[in-house]
Amino acid sequence: MGFLLRFFAKRGFFLFFVSLQIVSVFLIFSSNYLQKSFLVSQIRLFDFTVDKYISSWESYFRLEQTNESLVKQNIELMQSLYKKDKNGDGVASQENKDSIDVFQTPYYTFIEGDIINNSINRNNNHIVINKGKKEGVISGMGVISPEGIAGIVINTTDHYSLAQSILSTKNIKINASLKKSGYFGTLVWNGQDTRIMNLSDIPKYVSVKIGDTVITGGKSDVFPKGTIIGTVAGYEVNDKTGFLDISVELKEKMGKLSKVYIVTRVNNEELERIQGLLKIEQKKDDQ
Repeated sequence: MGFLLRFFAKRGFFLFFVSLQIVSVFLIFSSNYLQKSFLVSQIRLFDFTVDKYISSWESYFRLEQTNESLVKQNIELMQSLYKKDKNGDGVASQENKDSIDVFQTPYYTFIEGDIINNSINRNNNHIVINKGKKEGVISGMGVISPEGIAGIVINTTDHYSLAQSILSTKNIKINASLKKSGYFGTLVWNGQDTRIMNLSDIPKYVSVKIGDTVITGGKSDVFPKGTIIGTVAGYEVNDKTGFLDISVELKEKMGKLSKVYIVTRVNNEELERIQGLLKIEQKKDDQ
């Protein structure tokens, strides 16, 4: 009690002054419309600022949930794209094992992965993915993204994969076709513009227009037929070959890759055996 008396005795005038200031401010803002409006606007501004920061933090903590939702949507879109067999009545199935995002169609299985490393400034570029042998990834599998094709797996460890990017001047030749006409050729990168690849072996009499869609041709087991690649950005007749040289602008921005899907064909061993028999027959014909 004595402490409180000493405190008020020592600071009484200051506390009295503060009290008068509070009363004065209250009287000013309660009796003056302009001052009252100013106070209300400042309070609302403060509330808005606080709400903005709270919303920002909530959005940040929802990023992971939003990302998972987008991945799920991409998977559903890819299922609808690849699930149909040649009779149009295939049924896709999806399973989650050990946190591995996998979905399967009658012809292909897709393994979702994240990009760990990705180069675009070399003649032969590579992609590192956070999925490996433990998740069923092996060399030779195609890598696609939500926007198009990305590369081909060339090596794996237990939990990671190394893929050669489509932006490589060596060992990457992709069977691609013009969606409108169905004519197919070979797609390669010339090592210059990371946005452009070059499609060759298309006959010069084929009708081509700027903006025509280019897709995978399905003549190999690496990429599913019909996977988007990009659009025609330009074309000319090659005087030496007599075929069209077509510039294809990639739909996927390779420098922004973050989410990919590793492709494996269902019953791939059977297909490899048949392809091996085909090569033997072709050698016989060549003799």
